[in-house]
Amino acid sequence: MLLEDQRFLHEDLERLEQGISDRILEEPKYIRERLNRDHQISGFLTRIQEQSKRLLEIYKDAEGARTREIQAISTGDPFDEFYKQLGEIKDFHRRYPNEPVENLERAYKRKAPGEGESATLEVDNMFTGEEAFGKFLDLTTLHEDYLNLPGVKRLSYIQYLDAFDTFTPPQCPIKRADKSTDQYFGYVGRLATYLEDFLKRTRPLEDLEKIFASFDRDFEKAWEANEVPGWGKEAQAVGPSAPITEGTGEGIWCPDCEKEFKNDNVYKNHLSGKKHIKAAELRKANGPTNGANAQKTNGHASSRGNTVQRLKERAIAEREFRVKKLAGILQTQRADTRVNVERKQGMTERERQMELDALFAESTEVAPRNGDDESGSDDDEKIYNPLKLPLAWDGKPIPYWLYKLHGLGVEFSCEICGNFVYMGRRAFDKHFNETRHIYGLRCLGITNTTLFREITGIQDALKLWDKIQRDKKMEKAGGENIVQMEDADGNVMPEKVYYEYVSV
Repeated sequence: MLLEDQRFLHEDLERLEQGISDRILEEPKYIRERLNRDHQISGFLTRIQEQSKRLLEIYKDAEGARTREIQAISTGDPFDEFYKQLGEIKDFHRRYPNEPVENLERAYKRKAPGEGESATLEVDNMFTGEEAFGKFLDLTTLHEDYLNLPGVKRLSYIQYLDAFDTFTPPQCPIKRADKSTDQYFGYVGRLATYLEDFLKRTRPLEDLEKIFASFDRDFEKAWEANEVPGWGKEAQAVGPSAPITEGTGEGIWCPDCEKEFKNDNVYKNHLSGKKHIKAAELRKANGPTNGANAQKTNGHASSRGNTVQRLKERAIAEREFRVKKLAGILQTQRADTRVNVERKQGMTERERQMELDALFAESTEVAPRNGDDESGSDDDEKIYNPLKLPLAWDGKPIPYWLYKLHGLGVEFSCEICGNFVYMGRRAFDKHFNETRHIYGLRCLGITNTTLFREITGIQDALKLWDKIQRDKKMEKAGGENIVQMEDADGNVMPEKVYYEYVSV
């Protein structure tokens, strides 16, 4: 009975729209209820798309079944068709006597915990305790995976939170050759997968597929233009010359020593040194260069190997690019995670457990229905706070001793930020990395903002910047006049140091 299916689908769509409207009108107090509401709305929207597809297929009537059913009702004796369909319905229920009937009126209605809805919500199984329903990131497992990578420096968890999306030297100690391993490929893939999954869990109503597709388009453009940081095409050394595509790009790069030379004569002289010969032998033992391949093969195998290697590099670079983009979107959660980790490091295990219990208890409270407890809610909103103390996570003023401990009553003014006043040393230290302060420095013509921490005056910043510029010019002028010498071991040093070394 296609007409009945058609009517049922129309009713289902209307009930779904009504269910979405009822939930949008609500504004949950806690993040747990808000996430649960958003995920329910997302499920309703998915069901609307599925039911709409079924409805369109019925209206298209590719096999003509709907047309035949309409003709059967509109022609002949209508009671004959009625009793025929009634007999089919009775026969169905005779074969399936306990078949439940779906009540659309109650299926999408918002229920309170006291009306039969379970106290365990859908989002309770989506997040770990460390994530706190999407407030923070949980990168502890990925941090351990990072520490197990070959050639990395040991970083604390807080340092890893600041550097997990950095993949280019000198901040990233992993060399390009080491990135081609399966271990690193799996680590970057798991990191990108976690960030994507976290974004889907915390933002179920956003069109994330469109955002991910834009990441792919941006990467394709950057890869075709050879603009992906750290993944430019490497030119191989042939004869006395060497590629200039590594390092700073200003000098000559030695692929064997992985070192950059700004002077061509120094580069040529170092080729006969012991360090270079040893590094070249080690590199040759790990794998032949393209030049050797060209001599030992007919050229096709070398080209095929380069293509396969380039495809593997492209897959790794795509995941690194995606991690950077996702980390930019989750910048707020990333900063909050760092603050939360620093705060928990000063807490005992008992205090951490009490905080988790309080977080879960506050979100499981039953909200008042309609206007029964309006007077009670008005009383709860009136908080006695004569000292104007900041509010804690529970919406109540923090203790006065904690206010004094963190120095939140001390004012710090920054002239670069337009004489903006920061309350407390912590907020003052944090603002040096924020957009307001960096924008103020750039307006003064200062590009290297990392050297201007703790400087709040405009005149002090300009004087320091002028001194840095003068020192750079003097260092550059002095470096150009230095004569470099090389000893028998291949060590390069200034002329003065060389003669002192020889005299000893």
